[in-house]
Amino acid sequence: MRSTGRTRRGLGLTVSALLTTSLAAALLTDPTAAGASSAAVTDYSITVDPDRAGPEIDDAMYGVFYEDINRAADGGLYAELVQNRSFEYDTADNASYTPLTSWTETATGGATGTARVVNDAARLNENNRDYLRLDLHGDGGAGAGYGVTNSGYNTGIAVRAGRKYDFSVWARTENPSGTPLTIGLHTASGSTALATPLRATVRGDRWTKYTGTLTARATDTTGRLAVTAGGGGTLRLDMVSLFPRDTYKGRPNGLRKDLAKKIAALKPGFLRFPGGCLVNTGSHQAYEAPGWERKRSYQWKDTVGPVEERPTNANFWGYNQSYGLGYYEYFQFAEDIGAAPLPVVPALVTGCGQNKATDDPELLKRHIQDTLDLIEFANGPVTSTWGKKRAQMGHPEPFGLDRLEVGNEENLPDAFFARFTEFREAIEAKHPEITVISNSGPDDRGVTFDRAWELNRAAKVKMVDEHYYNSPRWFLENNNRYDSYDRQGPKVFLGEYASQDNRFANSLAEAAYMTGLERNADVVKMASYAPLLANEDYVQWRPDLIWFDNAAAWGSTSYETQRLFMNNVGDQVVPSRASATPSLPSGPITGAVGLSTWATSAAYDDVQVTSADGATLLSDDFSGGDGKWTKATGTGSWQVRDGAYVQSDTAAENTMVTAGDSGWQNYALKLKATKRAGSEGFLIAFGVKDTGNYYWWNLGGWGNTRSAVEKATDGAKQTMAEDGTKIETGRAYDVRIEVRGRQVTLYLDGKKWGSFTDDKVAEPFRQVVTRDKATGELIVKVVNAQDAAARTRIDLGQGVRARRTARLTTLQGAPDAVNTATDQPIKPNSSTFDGVDTTFSYTFPANSITFMRIATRK
Repeated sequence: MRSTGRTRRGLGLTVSALLTTSLAAALLTDPTAAGASSAAVTDYSITVDPDRAGPEIDDAMYGVFYEDINRAADGGLYAELVQNRSFEYDTADNASYTPLTSWTETATGGATGTARVVNDAARLNENNRDYLRLDLHGDGGAGAGYGVTNSGYNTGIAVRAGRKYDFSVWARTENPSGTPLTIGLHTASGSTALATPLRATVRGDRWTKYTGTLTARATDTTGRLAVTAGGGGTLRLDMVSLFPRDTYKGRPNGLRKDLAKKIAALKPGFLRFPGGCLVNTGSHQAYEAPGWERKRSYQWKDTVGPVEERPTNANFWGYNQSYGLGYYEYFQFAEDIGAAPLPVVPALVTGCGQNKATDDPELLKRHIQDTLDLIEFANGPVTSTWGKKRAQMGHPEPFGLDRLEVGNEENLPDAFFARFTEFREAIEAKHPEITVISNSGPDDRGVTFDRAWELNRAAKVKMVDEHYYNSPRWFLENNNRYDSYDRQGPKVFLGEYASQDNRFANSLAEAAYMTGLERNADVVKMASYAPLLANEDYVQWRPDLIWFDNAAAWGSTSYETQRLFMNNVGDQVVPSRASATPSLPSGPITGAVGLSTWATSAAYDDVQVTSADGATLLSDDFSGGDGKWTKATGTGSWQVRDGAYVQSDTAAENTMVTAGDSGWQNYALKLKATKRAGSEGFLIAFGVKDTGNYYWWNLGGWGNTRSAVEKATDGAKQTMAEDGTKIETGRAYDVRIEVRGRQVTLYLDGKKWGSFTDDKVAEPFRQVVTRDKATGELIVKVVNAQDAAARTRIDLGQGVRARRTARLTTLQGAPDAVNTATDQPIKPNSSTFDGVDTTFSYTFPANSITFMRIATRK
């Protein structure tokens, strides 16, 4: 998962993007026909060649990638209902955190006391260092008590009437007569008890675990858990927990049932975990005190064993992670859903915007040994050190690990590959049965990507993990991406991909792209959409597959798309071909020009736009003010200063101002640009239609680590060209951009920086055919990502006898449709079609994904 500011910018759509014409409408023969009738029909043909054998499709073709982002673990899949249960929250996790975040002090009957979180020799253990100390003053009348109340996640602790919830707490008291505890569950207002309270007496000044069960009287999503103590003296509390009894598969320390069932319904072939940026960011040192670094890469040994002995860590995505959901639970979940486990371990090269290589041979050696120990934990006999640990946790049988990934999206390919090689050699020497997976960085192209692939090919790596998040249009344009990959080279694991947003138009584009993945199943062996989960109140990244709050879960339109593909994969590709969409819109790049910045102050001057015949379209040296420019996004602080147009706010993002005519074409834009301060460089736009549709030359982007031309379509971006250019502060640059038809050439300080031709066709009609050997069916998978229906002649091939009735599953709806907690307009519709023959016609609806299962025999 990528994370730098500039990268994440591509995922945050502008308001106008939600109002612009959908991508599908833009693909109509008449590109201006935003309101074209759904009765429009385009004719196609699909020809199947049943006598040729296409590639076999692996059982693990489609899987899921789980990363603790968007509160996917604590407050999500991990069923714990208490937030900050061990009082370990810290400002290192999030600037707003305190050790008592989500806790409040409460008192009844006039009792008083003090509550504070401390870290001293009385702690629960060395890994769980903070605990809550309650100094009870012993005042108040009968029934008086002092304690704390937890607010859970989202609106509160969600409970259902009649369900049981298991409470536990570790406690010790200095009161020789013991300290009475009352554990209650009530509504947010405190006016209604949601369960009969539990009562216990803490005895002795040694840590002891106390347990009990609460049964909910009513259904409520605003619950609060209150732990109240009576009497006087000092009471210490840690690991305050409330777990639903009804977890997935009924497992202790288990998973939230509705979310786990949503994932299981996908029938994933693999589960990749735990990240993502969690794996390759922060310190790679071990957890040790004093002096340990809280922001650490995810290291598996911290996450196994009793939960009260597992440390917490600063989550890369801006919150705390408890490690309650650890490696044992991941392996168990993979087994429960029938997925192959695919762990990812640190390569000692950070990514996700950090981009540092750790040069410590002894530390590298330790991590390699940790990885060998991980394989033993997963597969070793109970007589081995780590196999015994697995058995002690409840799973004496091996988990059957056969693949493992080293690293994630490293932007330093040479440094990464040197370390990867040491991991690979050690693993293959001891465990030749394990496939060791490498990666190609965080993008679908570019300098890092090319170098990583060069290294992987030369070393004959078995599999390379590719990641990319692009615009829906990119996915429509690049269906043939893997057609030209070397059939004898490393196989591809598409470990993270998604188009940018959660509308059905995105799902249509993704589905069209997936037909290309299946067609190339001899190269693309595994693929997983990302991210998997998002708590709607804690979102760091969008799009996401499954959304949830504290009480409900729902699948996005992309979830329904992935489920359709993952439940109807087939065993082998049957070669087929389809006609293309006639008369797709084409023509020159048109649009106005623009200036922008991102977390940077910059000055622009001497802006000139000239037509191909030399006529001046715009000339502005800002001597007369900025009257020719429109503040398109409304952000930033633009003023004319010292004869230049200056944006001075170094915190503002996407400050675009525009000038000119949206109909301009075949022009050259020339200007001077100077970076004054901040973390990035310049953003110079051309072909500007509106704030969601434009091109810009991103000079010194991504924290001033590289430069690229990005194309935005309805707010989602794709990269057209890039290199490693960085921008110096205080230096004036001469910038020139020439637009000729669909060809763009860019010059920096008089030297050609690069060029590209934006002439790929965003084909809206895509298909693939696979065979289900178990049922003998052909599965004809057709994506029609346009507002016109697709009247299609289907030829199943000579000698094929088909049952007349086919089974259909269809996803169809408006391109802007979004599935929400209360409304899921995109959901599968099952039907039959009785007109199947060797050759027959079927009209695929506008904006639809259709799977047609046809029983055949020769």
